[in-house]
Amino acid sequence: MSEFRIEKDSMGEVRVPKDAYYGAQTQRAVENFPISGITFQREFLEALGLVKKTAAKVNAELEMIDSELSKAIQQAAQEVIDGKLDDHFPIDIFQTGSGTSTNMNSNEVIASRANEILGKDSIHPNDHVNFGQSSNDVIPTTIRIAAVLGVRNKLIPALQHLREAFLAKGKELADVVKTGRTHLMDAMPVTIEQEFSGYARQLELGIQRLESTLERLQELPQGGTAVGTGLNTNPQFGEAFARIISEETEFTFTEAANHFEAQSTVDAPVELSSQLKTIAVGLMKIGNDLRWMNSGPNSGIGELKLEALQPGSSIMPGKVNPVIEEALTMVCAQVIGNDSTITVAGQAGNFELNVMLPVVARNLLESITLLANAARTEADKSVSLLSVNKEHIDDMVGRNPVLVTALNPIIGYDKAAKIAKKAFAEKRPVKEVAREMTDLSDEELDEALDPIKLTKGGFSS
Repeated sequence: MSEFRIEKDSMGEVRVPKDAYYGAQTQRAVENFPISGITFQREFLEALGLVKKTAAKVNAELEMIDSELSKAIQQAAQEVIDGKLDDHFPIDIFQTGSGTSTNMNSNEVIASRANEILGKDSIHPNDHVNFGQSSNDVIPTTIRIAAVLGVRNKLIPALQHLREAFLAKGKELADVVKTGRTHLMDAMPVTIEQEFSGYARQLELGIQRLESTLERLQELPQGGTAVGTGLNTNPQFGEAFARIISEETEFTFTEAANHFEAQSTVDAPVELSSQLKTIAVGLMKIGNDLRWMNSGPNSGIGELKLEALQPGSSIMPGKVNPVIEEALTMVCAQVIGNDSTITVAGQAGNFELNVMLPVVARNLLESITLLANAARTEADKSVSLLSVNKEHIDDMVGRNPVLVTALNPIIGYDKAAKIAKKAFAEKRPVKEVAREMTDLSDEELDEALDPIKLTKGGFSS
């Protein structure tokens, strides 16, 4: 038997793999775009299935298509949502900028599967599955739905999980006072809890930024069809679509306030990407701080002991590395790069349509997934398992010449500077040198230079 079948479209005949649910237009795209081998992610296909299922339901509700056909389309679309038909979506990301090829891919697959369910060829990819729709509103809508689901179901919970890990570990180590650092140089002491609270706040603000952006991302272009005018769809379609997709996802979506804006730009996805970049920048700082504090252990800072998860060298026995933080910072680099791509793509809106939609979708969803997975991994395999080298930390705090800052109100800046220089030069604790160079009693020095008191601000007494 032949491994192919002949399909026809408006341009003629095409050979299509015999077992494929897709048809001629998908096959043409496969042949036209042998670019990267990168196809749309599961998250995008799930959202695309949701769009097609919801559209079929709305069209039946508005009596635009027969209810029997609608039910078969919805059943086939549900299989797309569930990932049962992923092998039938072979088109490269680098394709027509509107994503028309992928929209038609979904129309052909769903139509074929729906006809199989019905046991007869009653459903047409364009006339039924794509009724009242255009690639120009389907693909931007799919991007937004996929991004909202990814952020709400995966990324925000993962960031919250990492935030809670820092707060819990900080509370566990609340009595540990370490050397603070500015310019990578010794500064006044801080507690581990204080330092980790800063990381937790970064994550909290990242979540707030996402929540704010999602308000605009949840406006859907669906209903604008080709250019935003809504030609060839029921005037009630956009509102009904938003209502039903909200029921399907349990998140509130609305029809776009202005379809011309929603389809000619990807401003909302660009805004989300910029917030993802901001979160990545913050996580890069956190990951690098942990790497610095773990460095050594003998010739580095060596304050923290990150969990030893795997051998760190193929030639140096016993060496271990901060592998989770390295993975985290690489994720951050990728997200920052993805944002650059999305920024350039966002400028490709010419008149009534952006023509870089597939690459926006791919990079945006990749950033969401990478950040979610990396944040959860950081929490579970690093932050929650780390410990401190308490003896080493205490010794470094005691020898930190900057501690003498606390004596400024008591003995004056100039005298304090002399004590600091002498302590540093002789590698001796500040308290020991201050005892020799001032008439302060041991009790007064203990009170003024108590490390935990120095983390609380105000004046030493």
